[in-house]
Amino acid sequence: MVSQLTIPATVPGRFGPYGGRYVPETLMVPLLELERAYEIAKSDAAFQAKFQDLLKNFAGRPTPLQFASRLATHLGGPKIYLKREDLLHTGAHKINNAIGQGLLAVQMKKPRVVAETGAGQHGVATATVAAHLGLECVVYMGTEDMARQALNVSRMRMLGAEVVGVSSGSCTLKDAINEAMRDWVTNVRTTHYLLGSVLGAHPYPTMVRDFHSCIGREARAQILAAEKRLPTHLFACVGGGSNAIGLFHEFLEDESVKMVGIEAGGRGNSLGEHAARLAAAQGFTGARPGVLQGTYTYVLQTQDGQIATTHSVSAGLDYPAIGPEHAWLADQRRAEYFAVTDTAALHAAQLLARTEGIIPALESAHAIAGLIERVSSSDSADAPHAGVARGSLSVARSRLTANDLVIINLSGRGDKDMATYSRFLDEKS
Repeated sequence: MVSQLTIPATVPGRFGPYGGRYVPETLMVPLLELERAYEIAKSDAAFQAKFQDLLKNFAGRPTPLQFASRLATHLGGPKIYLKREDLLHTGAHKINNAIGQGLLAVQMKKPRVVAETGAGQHGVATATVAAHLGLECVVYMGTEDMARQALNVSRMRMLGAEVVGVSSGSCTLKDAINEAMRDWVTNVRTTHYLLGSVLGAHPYPTMVRDFHSCIGREARAQILAAEKRLPTHLFACVGGGSNAIGLFHEFLEDESVKMVGIEAGGRGNSLGEHAARLAAAQGFTGARPGVLQGTYTYVLQTQDGQIATTHSVSAGLDYPAIGPEHAWLADQRRAEYFAVTDTAALHAAQLLARTEGIIPALESAHAIAGLIERVSSSDSADAPHAGVARGSLSVARSRLTANDLVIINLSGRGDKDMATYSRFLDEKS
Protein backbone atom coordinates (compact mmCIF):
# COMPACT_ATOMS: atom_id res chain seq x y z
CA MET A 1 0.00 0.00 0.00
CA VAL A 2 1.92 3.02 -1.26
CA SER A 3 0.28 6.43 -1.39
CA GLN A 4 -0.34 7.92 -4.81
CA LEU A 5 0.36 11.46 -3.58
CA THR A 6 3.63 12.95 -4.79
CA ILE A 7 4.40 15.81 -2.40
CA PRO A 8 8.20 15.97 -2.05
CA ALA A 9 9.78 15.10 1.29
CA THR A 10 11.41 18.54 1.49
CA VAL A 11 8.12 20.36 2.14
CA PRO A 12 8.07 21.50 5.82
CA GLY A 13 5.76 19.34 7.86
CA ARG A 14 5.72 16.57 5.25
CA PHE A 15 7.34 13.17 5.19
CA GLY A 16 6.93 12.32 1.54
CA PRO A 17 3.16 12.66 1.07
CA TYR A 18 2.41 12.21 4.77
CA GLY A 19 1.94 14.75 7.54
CA GLY A 20 0.65 18.26 6.83
CA ARG A 21 -2.01 20.32 8.57
CA TYR A 22 -5.63 19.18 8.24
CA VAL A 23 -7.33 21.22 10.93
CA PRO A 24 -10.18 23.74 11.35
CA GLU A 25 -9.27 27.35 10.60
CA THR A 26 -9.51 28.19 14.30
CA LEU A 27 -6.46 25.98 14.98
CA MET A 28 -4.23 27.44 12.27
CA VAL A 29 -3.28 30.46 14.39
CA PRO A 30 -2.10 28.47 17.44
CA LEU A 31 -0.31 25.96 15.19
CA LEU A 32 1.57 28.75 13.42
CA GLU A 33 2.32 30.36 16.78
CA LEU A 34 3.68 27.04 18.05
CA GLU A 35 5.76 26.53 14.91
CA ARG A 36 7.32 29.98 15.29
CA ALA A 37 8.01 29.44 18.99
CA TYR A 38 9.66 26.10 18.31
CA GLU A 39 11.81 27.48 15.50
CA ILE A 40 13.03 30.21 17.85
CA ALA A 41 13.62 27.72 20.68
CA LYS A 42 15.82 25.49 18.51
CA SER A 43 18.45 28.22 18.31
CA ASP A 44 17.76 29.90 21.67
CA ALA A 45 20.74 29.14 23.93
CA ALA A 46 18.77 29.88 27.11
CA PHE A 47 15.89 27.58 26.10
CA GLN A 48 18.24 24.76 25.12
CA ALA A 49 20.26 25.12 28.32
CA LYS A 50 17.09 24.89 30.43
CA PHE A 51 15.85 21.92 28.39
CA GLN A 52 19.13 20.03 28.80
CA ASP A 53 19.28 20.88 32.50
CA LEU A 54 15.81 19.46 33.11
CA LEU A 55 16.55 16.35 31.04
CA LYS A 56 19.62 15.72 33.19
CA ASN A 57 18.66 16.88 36.67
CA PHE A 58 14.89 16.40 36.67
CA ALA A 59 14.23 13.53 34.24
CA GLY A 60 17.47 11.61 34.82
CA ARG A 61 19.21 11.53 31.44
CA PRO A 62 21.29 9.99 30.06
CA THR A 63 19.64 6.62 30.54
CA PRO A 64 21.84 3.49 30.60
CA LEU A 65 22.34 1.12 27.69
CA GLN A 66 22.31 -2.22 29.49
CA PHE A 67 23.69 -5.46 28.09
CA ALA A 68 20.92 -8.05 28.59
CA SER A 69 23.26 -11.01 28.98
CA ARG A 70 20.81 -13.53 30.44
CA LEU A 71 18.09 -12.72 27.90
CA ALA A 72 20.63 -13.09 25.09
CA THR A 73 21.85 -16.42 26.47
CA HIS A 74 18.28 -17.68 26.87
CA LEU A 75 17.36 -16.80 23.30
CA GLY A 76 20.62 -18.10 21.86
CA GLY A 77 20.71 -15.40 19.25
CA PRO A 78 22.20 -11.90 18.94
CA LYS A 79 23.88 -9.71 21.51
CA ILE A 80 21.09 -7.62 23.08
CA TYR A 81 21.21 -4.20 24.69
CA LEU A 82 18.30 -2.43 26.40
CA LYS A 83 17.96 1.36 26.19
CA ARG A 84 16.57 1.95 29.68
CA GLU A 85 14.00 4.72 29.18
CA ASP A 86 12.02 3.00 31.95
CA LEU A 87 14.49 4.47 34.45
CA LEU A 88 13.48 8.06 33.72
CA HIS A 89 11.46 10.10 36.19
CA THR A 90 7.75 9.13 35.77
CA GLY A 91 8.79 5.74 34.35
CA ALA A 92 8.83 6.23 30.59
CA HIS A 93 10.31 8.17 27.67
CA LYS A 94 7.31 10.52 27.65
CA ILE A 95 9.00 12.97 30.03
CA ASN A 96 11.45 14.09 27.29
CA ASN A 97 8.71 15.62 25.14
CA ALA A 98 6.68 16.87 28.10
CA ILE A 99 9.65 18.93 29.31
CA GLY A 100 10.23 20.40 25.87
CA GLN A 101 6.63 21.37 25.27
CA GLY A 102 6.17 22.57 28.83
CA LEU A 103 9.02 25.02 28.33
CA LEU A 104 7.43 26.15 25.05
CA ALA A 105 4.13 26.80 26.87
CA VAL A 106 6.00 29.01 29.33
CA GLN A 107 7.80 30.77 26.46
CA MET A 108 4.44 31.41 24.72
CA LYS A 109 2.97 32.67 28.02
CA LYS A 110 0.29 29.98 28.05
CA PRO A 111 -0.53 29.25 31.73
CA ARG A 112 -2.59 26.12 30.97
CA VAL A 113 -1.81 22.85 29.21
CA VAL A 114 -4.15 20.11 28.06
CA ALA A 115 -3.09 16.61 27.08
CA GLU A 116 -4.44 13.26 26.05
CA THR A 117 -3.24 9.93 27.38
CA GLY A 118 -3.83 6.24 26.70
CA ALA A 119 -1.52 4.20 28.90
CA GLY A 120 -1.34 7.15 31.26
CA GLN A 121 2.42 7.69 31.01
CA HIS A 122 2.13 10.81 28.88
CA GLY A 123 -0.54 12.13 31.23
CA VAL A 124 1.70 11.53 34.23
CA ALA A 125 4.66 13.15 32.47
CA THR A 126 2.55 16.18 31.51
CA ALA A 127 1.13 16.54 35.02
CA THR A 128 4.65 16.23 36.45
CA VAL A 129 6.11 18.92 34.20
CA ALA A 130 3.10 21.18 34.72
CA ALA A 131 3.53 20.96 38.48
CA HIS A 132 7.25 21.66 38.18
CA LEU A 133 6.72 24.69 35.93
CA GLY A 134 3.61 26.03 37.71
CA LEU A 135 1.12 25.36 34.90
CA GLU A 136 -2.54 24.38 35.16
CA CYS A 137 -3.05 20.90 33.71
CA VAL A 138 -6.06 19.00 32.34
CA VAL A 139 -5.63 15.47 30.99
CA TYR A 140 -8.25 13.69 28.87
CA MET A 141 -8.37 9.92 29.09
CA GLY A 142 -10.79 7.31 27.75
CA THR A 143 -12.81 5.64 30.48
CA GLU A 144 -11.69 2.19 29.33
CA ASP A 145 -8.07 3.29 29.67
CA MET A 146 -8.81 4.85 33.06
CA ALA A 147 -10.03 1.48 34.28
CA ARG A 148 -6.96 -0.29 32.87
CA GLN A 149 -4.55 2.34 34.20
CA ALA A 150 -6.07 3.33 37.55
CA LEU A 151 -2.63 3.77 39.13
CA ASN A 152 -1.64 6.43 36.61
CA VAL A 153 -4.96 8.22 37.10
CA SER A 154 -4.16 8.45 40.81
CA ARG A 155 -0.65 9.70 40.06
CA MET A 156 -1.95 12.48 37.79
CA ARG A 157 -4.44 13.61 40.41
CA MET A 158 -1.74 13.51 43.11
CA LEU A 159 0.28 15.88 40.94
CA GLY A 160 -2.60 18.33 40.78
CA ALA A 161 -3.92 17.59 37.29
CA GLU A 162 -7.61 17.37 36.48
CA VAL A 163 -8.29 14.01 34.79
CA VAL A 164 -11.36 14.09 32.56
CA GLY A 165 -12.86 10.76 31.55
CA VAL A 166 -14.01 10.39 27.94
CA SER A 167 -16.89 7.97 27.40
CA SER A 168 -17.54 8.58 23.70
CA GLY A 169 -16.56 6.25 20.85
CA SER A 170 -14.26 3.44 21.92
CA CYS A 171 -13.43 5.25 25.19
CA THR A 172 -9.71 5.05 24.40
CA LEU A 173 -6.88 7.24 23.09
CA LYS A 174 -8.49 8.39 19.83
CA ASP A 175 -11.47 9.75 21.75
CA ALA A 176 -9.26 11.39 24.37
CA ILE A 177 -7.43 13.25 21.58
CA ASN A 178 -10.75 14.45 20.17
CA GLU A 179 -11.72 15.95 23.53
CA ALA A 180 -8.32 17.52 24.11
CA MET A 181 -8.54 19.19 20.69
CA ARG A 182 -12.03 20.51 21.47
CA ASP A 183 -10.70 22.03 24.68
CA TRP A 184 -7.79 23.59 22.79
CA VAL A 185 -10.08 25.13 20.16
CA THR A 186 -12.15 26.70 22.93
CA ASN A 187 -9.20 28.04 24.94
CA VAL A 188 -6.44 28.75 22.43
CA ARG A 189 -5.39 32.07 23.98
CA THR A 190 -4.47 30.60 27.34
CA THR A 191 -3.88 26.93 26.54
CA HIS A 192 -1.18 24.85 24.88
CA TYR A 193 -2.07 21.36 23.67
CA LEU A 194 0.80 19.15 24.86
CA LEU A 195 0.39 16.33 22.34
CA GLY A 196 2.06 13.12 23.41
CA SER A 197 3.26 11.43 20.23
CA VAL A 198 4.55 12.04 16.69
CA LEU A 199 0.97 12.57 15.51
CA GLY A 200 -1.30 15.48 14.71
CA ALA A 201 -0.80 18.54 12.54
CA HIS A 202 2.58 20.11 11.79
CA PRO A 203 4.73 20.97 13.74
CA TYR A 204 3.89 18.22 16.25
CA PRO A 205 5.38 15.16 14.44
CA THR A 206 8.68 16.94 13.85
CA MET A 207 8.80 18.71 17.20
CA VAL A 208 7.98 15.65 19.30
CA ARG A 209 10.53 13.61 17.34
CA ASP A 210 13.19 16.23 18.02
CA PHE A 211 12.47 16.28 21.74
CA HIS A 212 12.88 12.46 21.82
CA SER A 213 15.93 12.30 19.55
CA CYS A 214 18.13 12.29 22.64
CA ILE A 215 17.29 8.57 22.89
CA GLY A 216 19.03 7.72 19.64
CA ARG A 217 21.94 10.13 20.15
CA GLU A 218 22.72 8.56 23.52
CA ALA A 219 22.25 5.01 22.23
CA ARG A 220 24.60 5.61 19.30
CA ALA A 221 27.40 6.92 21.51
CA GLN A 222 26.83 4.20 24.11
CA ILE A 223 26.86 1.27 21.69
CA LEU A 224 30.01 2.57 19.98
CA ALA A 225 31.69 2.87 23.36
CA ALA A 226 30.61 -0.63 24.40
CA GLU A 227 30.98 -2.57 21.15
CA LYS A 228 33.07 -0.33 18.85
CA ARG A 229 30.45 -0.79 16.11
CA LEU A 230 26.93 0.25 15.24
CA PRO A 231 24.00 -2.06 15.98
CA THR A 232 22.67 -4.26 13.20
CA HIS A 233 19.07 -3.86 14.40
CA LEU A 234 16.93 -1.45 16.41
CA PHE A 235 13.63 -2.66 17.90
CA ALA A 236 10.89 -0.45 19.36
CA CYS A 237 7.15 -0.67 19.90
CA VAL A 238 5.00 1.61 17.76
CA GLY A 239 1.67 3.11 18.78
CA GLY A 240 1.84 6.69 17.57
CA GLY A 241 5.55 6.06 17.35
CA SER A 242 7.39 8.60 19.52
CA ASN A 243 9.76 6.26 21.34
CA ALA A 244 10.57 4.43 18.11
CA ILE A 245 11.31 7.56 16.07
CA GLY A 246 13.33 8.93 18.99
CA LEU A 247 15.61 5.89 18.68
CA PHE A 248 15.52 5.54 14.89
CA HIS A 249 16.18 9.15 13.89
CA GLU A 250 19.87 9.21 14.74
CA PHE A 251 20.47 6.10 12.60
CA LEU A 252 18.47 7.01 9.47
CA GLU A 253 21.59 7.64 7.38
CA ASP A 254 23.23 4.37 8.45
CA GLU A 255 21.95 1.90 5.87
CA SER A 256 23.56 -1.03 7.68
CA VAL A 257 21.29 -0.46 10.70
CA LYS A 258 17.92 -2.14 10.25
CA MET A 259 15.02 -0.48 12.07
CA VAL A 260 12.08 -2.60 13.23
CA GLY A 261 8.84 -1.20 14.63
CA ILE A 262 6.50 -3.56 16.48
CA GLU A 263 2.76 -2.91 16.35
CA ALA A 264 -0.13 -4.35 18.36
CA GLY A 265 -1.42 -7.55 16.77
CA GLY A 266 -4.09 -7.81 19.45
CA ARG A 267 -6.34 -10.87 19.23
CA GLY A 268 -6.23 -11.47 15.47
CA ASN A 269 -5.90 -9.90 12.05
CA SER A 270 -9.53 -8.92 11.43
CA LEU A 271 -10.45 -5.25 11.59
CA GLY A 272 -11.34 -4.32 15.17
CA GLU A 273 -9.15 -7.04 16.69
CA HIS A 274 -5.78 -5.28 16.38
CA ALA A 275 -4.01 -1.93 15.95
CA ALA A 276 -1.55 -2.87 13.18
CA ARG A 277 -1.39 -0.15 10.54
CA LEU A 278 1.68 -1.20 8.56
CA ALA A 279 1.74 -5.00 8.93
CA ALA A 280 -0.36 -5.81 5.85
CA ALA A 281 2.06 -8.57 4.84
CA GLN A 282 0.90 -10.50 7.88
CA GLY A 283 -2.73 -10.30 6.77
CA PHE A 284 -3.81 -7.43 9.03
CA THR A 285 -6.71 -5.64 7.39
CA GLY A 286 -8.11 -2.14 7.24
CA ALA A 287 -5.17 0.28 6.98
CA ARG A 288 -4.87 2.74 4.12
CA PRO A 289 -3.76 6.35 3.77
CA GLY A 290 -6.20 8.91 5.15
CA VAL A 291 -6.55 11.87 7.48
CA LEU A 292 -7.05 11.56 11.21
CA GLN A 293 -6.76 14.29 13.82
CA GLY A 294 -4.80 16.72 11.70
CA THR A 295 -2.37 14.55 9.75
CA TYR A 296 -2.30 12.39 6.60
CA THR A 297 -0.97 8.92 7.34
CA TYR A 298 -1.98 5.26 7.41
CA VAL A 299 -5.29 4.88 9.26
CA LEU A 300 -7.33 1.82 10.17
CA GLN A 301 -10.71 2.40 8.57
CA THR A 302 -13.78 0.56 7.34
CA GLN A 303 -14.63 0.16 3.66
CA ASP A 304 -16.75 3.33 3.77
CA GLY A 305 -13.99 5.37 5.39
CA GLN A 306 -15.14 5.33 9.02
CA ILE A 307 -12.37 5.13 11.63
CA ALA A 308 -12.18 1.54 12.81
CA THR A 309 -12.21 0.35 16.38
CA THR A 310 -8.95 -1.14 17.62
CA HIS A 311 -7.81 -3.57 20.27
CA SER A 312 -4.62 -4.16 22.21
CA VAL A 313 -3.88 -5.46 25.67
CA SER A 314 -1.68 -2.36 25.84
CA ALA A 315 -3.51 0.93 26.29
CA GLY A 316 -0.65 2.81 24.66
CA LEU A 317 -0.71 0.94 21.35
CA ASP A 318 -4.39 0.84 20.37
CA TYR A 319 -4.50 4.03 18.26
CA PRO A 320 -5.93 3.63 14.72
CA ALA A 321 -3.27 5.79 12.98
CA ILE A 322 0.51 5.91 12.97
CA GLY A 323 2.91 8.85 12.96
CA PRO A 324 3.43 10.20 9.42
CA GLU A 325 7.21 9.79 9.49
CA HIS A 326 6.75 6.08 10.20
CA ALA A 327 4.36 5.85 7.24
CA TRP A 328 7.05 7.37 5.03
CA LEU A 329 9.81 5.11 6.40
CA ALA A 330 7.60 2.10 5.69
CA ASP A 331 6.86 3.22 2.13
CA GLN A 332 10.58 3.76 1.52
CA ARG A 333 11.38 0.38 3.11
CA ARG A 334 13.86 2.14 5.38
CA ALA A 335 12.11 0.65 8.40
CA GLU A 336 10.14 -2.57 8.75
CA TYR A 337 6.96 -2.91 10.76
CA PHE A 338 5.27 -6.06 11.95
CA ALA A 339 2.86 -7.05 14.68
CA VAL A 340 2.80 -9.44 17.63
CA THR A 341 -0.24 -10.51 19.56
CA ASP A 342 -1.36 -9.75 23.11
CA THR A 343 -0.30 -13.24 24.18
CA ALA A 344 3.17 -12.89 22.68
CA ALA A 345 3.69 -9.58 24.49
CA LEU A 346 2.58 -11.02 27.83
CA HIS A 347 4.96 -13.96 27.47
CA ALA A 348 7.79 -11.63 26.48
CA ALA A 349 7.24 -9.46 29.55
CA GLN A 350 7.41 -12.51 31.79
CA LEU A 351 10.61 -13.67 30.09
CA LEU A 352 12.34 -10.32 30.57
CA ALA A 353 11.25 -10.18 34.20
CA ARG A 354 12.64 -13.65 34.91
CA THR A 355 15.90 -13.33 32.98
CA GLU A 356 16.87 -9.70 33.64
CA GLY A 357 14.84 -8.68 36.70
CA ILE A 358 13.06 -5.95 34.72
CA ILE A 359 9.27 -5.72 34.45
CA PRO A 360 8.57 -3.79 31.23
CA ALA A 361 5.52 -1.77 30.29
CA LEU A 362 3.13 -3.74 28.11
CA GLU A 363 4.02 -1.42 25.24
CA SER A 364 7.73 -2.22 25.60
CA ALA A 365 6.91 -5.92 25.93
CA HIS A 366 5.72 -5.83 22.32
CA ALA A 367 9.22 -4.80 21.21
CA ILE A 368 10.73 -7.66 23.19
CA ALA A 369 8.20 -10.07 21.65
CA GLY A 370 9.19 -8.78 18.22
CA LEU A 371 12.82 -9.61 18.91
CA ILE A 372 11.90 -13.08 20.19
CA GLU A 373 9.90 -13.62 17.00
CA ARG A 374 12.88 -12.63 14.85
CA VAL A 375 15.37 -14.75 16.79
CA SER A 376 13.09 -17.77 16.63
CA SER A 377 11.57 -17.32 13.16
CA SER A 378 12.26 -19.62 10.28
CA ASP A 379 14.19 -18.23 7.33
CA SER A 380 12.39 -20.62 5.02
CA ALA A 381 10.07 -19.21 2.38
CA ASP A 382 7.94 -22.29 2.90
CA ALA A 383 7.08 -21.29 6.48
CA PRO A 384 4.74 -18.31 6.19
CA HIS A 385 3.17 -18.91 9.58
CA ALA A 386 6.27 -19.48 11.66
CA GLY A 387 5.78 -18.38 15.23
CA VAL A 388 2.01 -18.88 15.58
CA ALA A 389 2.58 -21.28 18.45
CA ARG A 390 4.27 -18.48 20.39
CA GLY A 391 1.23 -16.26 20.04
CA SER A 392 2.56 -14.08 17.22
CA LEU A 393 1.26 -13.68 13.68
CA SER A 394 4.50 -13.68 11.76
CA VAL A 395 5.51 -14.09 8.15
CA ALA A 396 8.83 -15.49 6.97
CA ARG A 397 11.77 -13.14 7.57
CA SER A 398 15.51 -13.46 8.02
CA ARG A 399 16.50 -14.86 11.38
CA LEU A 400 18.80 -12.96 13.73
CA THR A 401 22.03 -14.74 14.59
CA ALA A 402 24.89 -14.50 17.08
CA ASN A 403 26.66 -12.05 14.75
CA ASP A 404 23.88 -9.48 15.13
CA LEU A 405 23.89 -6.63 17.64
CA VAL A 406 20.47 -5.40 18.79
CA ILE A 407 19.22 -2.39 20.73
CA ILE A 408 15.70 -2.63 22.15
CA ASN A 409 14.10 0.59 23.32
CA LEU A 410 12.67 -0.26 26.72
CA SER A 411 10.27 2.67 26.59
CA GLY A 412 8.61 2.27 29.98
CA ARG A 413 8.35 0.26 33.18
CA GLY A 414 5.56 -2.12 34.03
CA ASP A 415 4.22 -0.84 37.37
CA LYS A 416 1.11 0.51 35.65
CA ASP A 417 0.38 -2.88 34.06
CA MET A 418 0.66 -5.12 37.11
CA ALA A 419 -3.09 -5.76 37.28
CA THR A 420 -3.00 -7.11 33.71
CA TYR A 421 0.14 -9.13 34.39
CA SER A 422 -1.39 -10.55 37.57
CA ARG A 423 -4.48 -11.73 35.66
CA PHE A 424 -2.22 -13.32 33.05
CA LEU A 425 -0.23 -15.20 35.70
CA ASP A 426 -3.43 -16.29 37.44
CA GLU A 427 -4.80 -17.67 34.17
CA LYS A 428 -1.57 -19.64 33.59
CA SER A 429 -1.56 -21.16 37.08
